[in-house]
This record gives sequence, C-alpha cells and structure tokens, in this order.
Amino acid sequence: MTKKLWKGNEAIAEAAICAGCEAYFGYPITPQTELLEYMARRMPALGRVFLQAESEIGAINMVYGAACAGARVMTSSSSPGVSLMMEGLSYIAGSDVPVVLVDVMRGGPGLGNIHPAQSDYFQAVKFGGHGDYHPIVLAPASVQEAIDLTILAFDLADQYRHVVIEVLDGSLGQMMEPAEMPEMRPVRTQRPAWALTGAQGRPKNVITSIRIDPEGLEAHNRHLQEKLSLIRGCEVRYREYWLDDAELVIVAYGTAGRIALSAARQARAEGLRVGLLRPLTLYPFPTERLARLAKQARAFLVVEMSAGQMVEDVRLAVEGRAPVRFYGRTGGAMPMPDEIFEVVRGLCYARRPAGPSGNGHRPLARPQPEECEPQGAD
Repeated sequence: MTKKLWKGNEAIAEAAICAGCEAYFGYPITPQTELLEYMARRMPALGRVFLQAESEIGAINMVYGAACAGARVMTSSSSPGVSLMMEGLSYIAGSDVPVVLVDVMRGGPGLGNIHPAQSDYFQAVKFGGHGDYHPIVLAPASVQEAIDLTILAFDLADQYRHVVIEVLDGSLGQMMEPAEMPEMRPVRTQRPAWALTGAQGRPKNVITSIRIDPEGLEAHNRHLQEKLSLIRGCEVRYREYWLDDAELVIVAYGTAGRIALSAARQARAEGLRVGLLRPLTLYPFPTERLARLAKQARAFLVVEMSAGQMVEDVRLAVEGRAPVRFYGRTGGAMPMPDEIFEVVRGLCYARRPAGPSGNGHRPLARPQPEECEPQGAD
C-alpha cells in the first residue's frame, strides 16, 4: 500500500469504513467534526448508513439499536458530547452488544475549549456510565496508530461483544501525517446468531439491560466480569523504549507519550538511564508490566495533558515500591519536550540519602550515550 497524507479525524473515518463499518450515527462537535463530515460524504456513496442525529443522546441510542441488529456500528464525539452518551453506553454495556466510540478529547471541564487535552481518562477508563463495567480503551499516538487501532477496535468489539472507545486528543485529530490505509474489507452479509433479525423460523432473541430478579442480574454481572477478566488477560498492549536498564521510567500515552519520547531520547543522549512506557490500551492497563518495572526502577514520572488521572493507575500498579511523580498541563496546553526533559533531569539528579561514601548527590545513572532506539512491542 502507498502512504498518503491523512488528517487524523479523516483517517479514523476511512479506517472504520475499511473495517466494514455499516452504520454511523453522530452529532457535530469540535474538534472531531471532520470525522462526521467525512462519514457524511463516504458512507452514502458506498450504500451504507449515515445519519446526523438531533443530539448525542439521540446518536448513541441509534447506535444501540443498530448494534442490537448485529450491524458494525460506530459513533464519534468530543468530551462533553461523550458525557451525554454515558447513559446509553451503560445500556449498551449491560446488553452485551458491540459498539465503537471515538472520543477526540478537548479542554475542560464544562465546554472548556477546543484545544487538545487528555482529561477524559477517568470518563473513558473508569466508565462514566453507571454499573460495574469497563470498556476497552485504545490510545493512539500517531495517525498511523489511529488507523491501526480503529481496525482493531471493530475486531475487539465483535470478538467480545463489548464497548470499545478510542481516545485521542484534538491535536491528533487535526494533525496531518503520511500513513497507510489497509485493504477495504467487504461488508458482512450474515448477522451474528444473537442479533435481532426477526424470529421467523427460529426462537426469538432477547437483548436487554434490565433484569428485575437480583439473582439473574448478579449472574449476568458475573458473566460481564468474567469477560473483563479474559480481556485483561489477553488484550494488554503497550510500547516500550529503553526499559532494559531504565532507572527512571516515564509513563505517558497518546500525544503526551509522543512528546515524552523526545524528552527520553534527549535524556539518553545525555547519558541518563531513562525509559518510556507508552500504553496503547488504557483499559486493560499494563499493570503487570509496571509492577515488574517497579522492581528495577528508582522512580516513575507520569506525563499527562490533564491535572493527573492515569497517574492513579500507575501508583496502583507500582504499589509504593518506587516514588511516582507527575507532570501535567491542562486546559489545552501541551507539554514541550524541553519541559519534560527538565523535570526528568531534576529527578535524575535529585538529592539522595548519603551512602557509605558520604556523597549525598548522585544521578540515577550516567552510562555512555547510546543510539536511541525503541525496545519492546505491543
């Protein structure tokens, strides 16, 4: 395939079409409106369903209906719009049907502004909808990753009959980069056996999120928790850079992770043992990998475009075995590599208790500068 210049929002829309998305329902809100506009042009031209709803509440309930009918369906929105969808998403989660949601985050709280932020982490990962539930949450850091994770989102949604949310900030939605689009998949012609397709010639299917009997609801909730346990065991994804000997580990996702990579590269060039863990799945979170890193790392630094949300999950994973520091920017302000590097440098040269030599100051480490290449994989 040949690389083309793609805008993030439009790349996600085309990737969804390539994944076999049959129906899209949404409502315009910056900074994701280009995704909806792209779908408005492409979906009808391909004979597929596009509908701009009267609101985000209308959109998510249309998505719910299409999902119950067994269609590959998605919607997209931005922070306050996703808040309006939360009740519907909880109904979808309780009904065990597959749905893909793209959240192009903006500054908040409230209407905030249209600048990039990562303050929807709690809303997505901890699930603002009611009930004991978590969606799968994917976090790209480039246009190519946004394409790849959109394809994955549809596959995971179908595999687990689950809500999958792809979160990115407004800068990635608006960014243009060369990227490859996958081959177009054919739209499926057969519906899943569980779908509501009319009961002629077969027993009726029932899809609902209401279960009056407490024992029946508890049994259903056990089923949902067993599914989440399977997801946690099979679907953790992350990328890691220079972690083999890292004594300071930066943890960051999405655009913040991309910026932090530049700071880590700068630290390595100065001879500091600094590595980066960039989660691709915010749920399931790479808890076990961080727990192993806590046995070697002297400190962790979490970088977010928020007042500090993912940092709580890092602290839970580390379990007090190493200090976890935080650096964040809010309101649509983005951290720059030099800012992060200064924090990294300060942590590496922070005052430490005097050892037998009586030297109370020493860096985490200063090996010889080395070629800065990433390690690890998904």
